[in-house]
Amino acid sequence: MATTVANRAAPTQTIELWRLSFNFLRNFSTATSTQNPGASSSASKKPKRKKKKNLFEVVQFLPNWGLGYHMAKTHWNDVSYQITKINLYKDGRHGKAWGIVHKDGLPAADAPKKISGVHKRCWRYIPHLSKPGETTP
Repeated sequence: MATTVANRAAPTQTIELWRLSFNFLRNFSTATSTQNPGASSSASKKPKRKKKKNLFEVVQFLPNWGLGYHMAKTHWNDVSYQITKINLYKDGRHGKAWGIVHKDGLPAADAPKKISGVHKRCWRYIPHLSKPGETTP
């Protein structure tokens, strides 16, 4: 009879021990992660890339919305547009633009042409080409 009572008590004691040890481990693991949450996540994060700009976000800081200035896509080599006309929408970040194509710094066309891809985020300002009002002797 005494052995029967002892055998019944043994499984309940092991279950209690297992439950206590599991709760201890669970509490211990959450306590260590809440103490310093920024240390592990900041090491795994990569630095953010700089967001590229569309044509209108580039020219908004130039005088007269970039009229007369040269713009090019980042992947173009020796090709640029001299902005002649801009039709902006109300938000100031979208619209239409026209310009004269320049290849190797020289005009490739006489008449302005509508610029395609003005909303794509790959535009840059070309500072070394002639600016408006600047005369070359």
